[in-house]
Amino acid sequence: MKDETELKDRFYKDLEFGTGGLRGILGVGTNCLNIYTVARASEGIASYMKAHGMKKIAVSYDSRSNSELFAKTAARAFAANGLQTVLVKELMPTPFLSFLTREEKCDMGAMITASHNPAKYNGYKVYNSDGCQIVDAAAKEISDYIEKTPYFGKEPAAFEEHLASGEIVYASDAVEEKYLDGVKKIVGAAPSALKVTYTALNGTGYRIIPKMLKTAVREVKLVKEQCVPDGNFPTCPYPNPEKSEALALGLKEAAKNGSDLLLATDPDADRVGIAVRTATGYELLTGNEVGVLLTDYLLADLKRRGLPAERAVIIKTIVTTKLAELIAAKYGASVINVLTGFKYIGEQIGLLKKRGEEDRFLLGFEESYGYLLGTQVRDKDAVVAVLAICKAAAHYLAEGKTLLDRLREIYAEYGKFYHKLLTFEFPGAAGKEHIEKTMKSLRENCSEFLGRKVIKATDYLQTEKTGLPRSNVLALEFEGNAGVVVRPSGTEPLLKVYVTSCGTEDAALYDALSEFFKA
Repeated sequence: MKDETELKDRFYKDLEFGTGGLRGILGVGTNCLNIYTVARASEGIASYMKAHGMKKIAVSYDSRSNSELFAKTAARAFAANGLQTVLVKELMPTPFLSFLTREEKCDMGAMITASHNPAKYNGYKVYNSDGCQIVDAAAKEISDYIEKTPYFGKEPAAFEEHLASGEIVYASDAVEEKYLDGVKKIVGAAPSALKVTYTALNGTGYRIIPKMLKTAVREVKLVKEQCVPDGNFPTCPYPNPEKSEALALGLKEAAKNGSDLLLATDPDADRVGIAVRTATGYELLTGNEVGVLLTDYLLADLKRRGLPAERAVIIKTIVTTKLAELIAAKYGASVINVLTGFKYIGEQIGLLKKRGEEDRFLLGFEESYGYLLGTQVRDKDAVVAVLAICKAAAHYLAEGKTLLDRLREIYAEYGKFYHKLLTFEFPGAAGKEHIEKTMKSLRENCSEFLGRKVIKATDYLQTEKTGLPRSNVLALEFEGNAGVVVRPSGTEPLLKVYVTSCGTEDAALYDALSEFFKA
């Protein structure tokens, strides 16, 4: 029976293409990621591009198993369809793909990555000409083209033939240097007394980020076992900087080195996690806390430099801390809230540009450890983020403080917000059905939840009320600045529940939610 269930899960549907592209378990089957599903998706994307008169695409990949193979499979499909294809020479961070797409004036970009997922996953992200992940309308149209594409058709020429003909070209080293020069200019970090330990979690940051850190800190020590690319992630099976177990090796190394900070980037180097040295060890900061610290530091820095902080725009997702809004209000700055997904932050930067206000963008961030400064990239960027974090930490170090000290000062001024993400996994066909039934039940019974009165319910399927694109998300607000946001993951078989409380941590609510969603 177990084998029959596994077979059904592998073939009961085609791997779904959405705004997050494709993501799935490596293996045989239409619901898995393999050369056939990658080739089919690439053919569909090529059909979409040709239908819109597009002619050029950039392709990149990370350190995961089969990433290079999948990137070359995609490149072959694009080239065979007459599309000029620019491919990275070696694995590169996801934000570089965003930059490459813009710099080479490509119509689209494709990135082979599963970001921070466990080793058994890989994926495929798609970007528009602005270097921003595609949003709903484009994803739906591409999905339609993919559905019309057979798995087995005309075999494209060998990769080497397309390379020899010039239909596929490698990205130049000059593009990488321009990207890194841009990062330095955006942050403006000067050499400091800060000492850091860095881990790439066996991903793409292993080469670029240490080089950048050396321009901004006194000492950079590496977690050597994790600063080599390895898609098996032998020392951190779940290479997600949000997970403390992924940072275990880094914390030991940081303690040995006496570093002020531990910095950890995920396999495609678009997210960064940090730990700050204390008198008794190291304390990990959440994505919300780092976003709050960057919001506070960047706005205060504008004021210190005599620049109009009130012109600044912060963009964050609806599941990200409201504390950023309180800080922005102090400086008269604006905050734009968008749906979950950095693509929506990138989209807003594009809208600012259309209004001639691109220079107003100061920071984009989401609670899941994604941050962006500057507009040369339109996706979260751990390369620029690590430099920005170090610059802020160096500023406070010069004042005899740490990032944690500054965070406590912020909480003293605005009140302490507690945030927790609960995730519940429901794999396979049965899991998908269970998630759908759960969301339906919540929408039908949302005047009260777990014995608590709901003072406001926001259903993001109702775009006419939210002013945002339609999304399968439900937000419930309770008294005392408490609440939950429930949404199915767009790329994994997960139900995600974001919990907020203010003043004190609401452990009883965590327990009640765990019991409710496990049931």
